[in-house]
Amino acid sequence: MKFTSMEDFARDSSKTLYDLYKMFEEAGAIELEKLPSTRTALVMIDMINGFARSGALMSKRVEELIAEIVSLSVKCDELGISKLAFADNHTGTSPEFEAYPVHCLKDTYEAEVVDEIKNAGGYKLIPKNSTNGFLEEEFQNWLGQNPDINTFIVTGDCTDICVQQFSITLKTWFNKQNRSSRIIVPINSVDTYDLGIHNGDLTNLMALYNMHINGIEIIAALI
Repeated sequence: MKFTSMEDFARDSSKTLYDLYKMFEEAGAIELEKLPSTRTALVMIDMINGFARSGALMSKRVEELIAEIVSLSVKCDELGISKLAFADNHTGTSPEFEAYPVHCLKDTYEAEVVDEIKNAGGYKLIPKNSTNGFLEEEFQNWLGQNPDINTFIVTGDCTDICVQQFSITLKTWFNKQNRSSRIIVPINSVDTYDLGIHNGDLTNLMALYNMHINGIEIIAALI
């Protein structure tokens, strides 16, 4: 990577980040009831104990999403909107552990959906053994069984990993078939973690931007 100077890079980057921050700060909200309920699904990604409550990858930032996602889940029930919940559910030999600490092993507390969302219920649970839930056979089967659904509200964590991978893959899957779709990510319902040089605010912002330039609708909230 080559820059004219560190000072120029820092100055230009700061301006770009400020512009992106302002763009998303001014993002509008969407009224949930205006979405076509029979063609819409709420997706809750990795709102599980291993990211919100305990374990090597637990983050308070993720825990703080719970109330908003529960509220959205309840509203979706009232409108008859389908719901899916993905949950990291790893085998003990998962190669993912070469990149991340051991987490969310199958049949453990960490792999369970948090109680608040579990109690709200009404969702189809899809365990996943990778960062991209789109690849799970169970989700592929669900897509085939629900051909009319083309609007997805994607929530959960982490914005720069599982949320981003799922959203962009889903969007490009529809694009490949020349099918219109709306993949909507509410800023108030996604987040990532802080750890070392992984700055949560920065990586969250860049993930939102990366999804934005790939056709994902980034909005402030669903009301």
